[in-house]
This record gives sequence, structure tokens and C-alpha cells, in this order.
Amino acid sequence: MISLIQRVSQASVTIDETQTAQITAGLLALIGIEKADSQHTADQLADRLLGYRIFADDQGKMNLDIRGSGGQILLVPQFTLVADTNKGRRPGFSLAAPPQQASALFSYLVSVIESRLEHVQQGTFGADMQVALINDGPVTFWIRVDPSL
Repeated sequence: MISLIQRVSQASVTIDETQTAQITAGLLALIGIEKADSQHTADQLADRLLGYRIFADDQGKMNLDIRGSGGQILLVPQFTLVADTNKGRRPGFSLAAPPQQASALFSYLVSVIESRLEHVQQGTFGADMQVALINDGPVTFWIRVDPSL
């Protein structure tokens, strides 16, 4: 499971000109799901997302996680994160989980995070979404949880 996380001062998802999700300060997490991923992988990613210390403490150091900062999270499914870009000029998606598996794991990840954080929003699996954000910093990290671990 892969996540591209960005510390944001705000982020939102719009579908068909209707805003469907919005957060203020916190994390925008784009989520890619691979064939080998499972609920165990989702649990590990949830731990990483909620525990990653990228918010400033009183001394201005990245020392707080999302809960310590009082932040919100917006989770957005994005299958292109698992694209194979090693050769050619067109991405391959052979590593991506099939839609039914990916949708179920994305929903599971959302439920795990909702059980541990008060302010959780989400994009819509399979929808054509417009994602808007103001990256705070900018601060962006790529996190991959190896399904074999």
C-alpha cells in the first residue's frame, strides 16, 4: 500500500462541480492499493499515517503527529500511485489491485482511521475527482508499506 501525504492548511475533493469533502489543517493522503495488499497492510499504513511526525511543535520542529497537532485527514483513493513507470512512456498498472479488492481495502482503511481520529474525510473510490490543496511548507512524503512484512 502506498500513500503520498502532504501537510496542508486546507484540502478538498470536488466531484461533478459539487464539493464532497473538505478539511482544514492536517493531512491529504493519496492512497494506492496493490494486488498483494490486505487488511494487515491497511492497519500498518493507518499506524504510519496517524503516527508520522510532520507537524511543528512549540519549537518549530517536526515533532507532532496528526493527533498531537489537532489536525484533520482527507483520504483519497488514487490507483495511479501504484503505476509501473520503469520503462517505456506509458505507465503500467499490473501491480494495482483490482477495483473490488481496492475499494474494499480503501473502505477498511478509512474505517480504521475513523476509529482513531475525530476529523476524517474521504474521496470517492472510482470517481473522477478534482483535488484542491494548499500544501503547508511544502511538506510531502511518500510512504510504502510492504505487503510482505
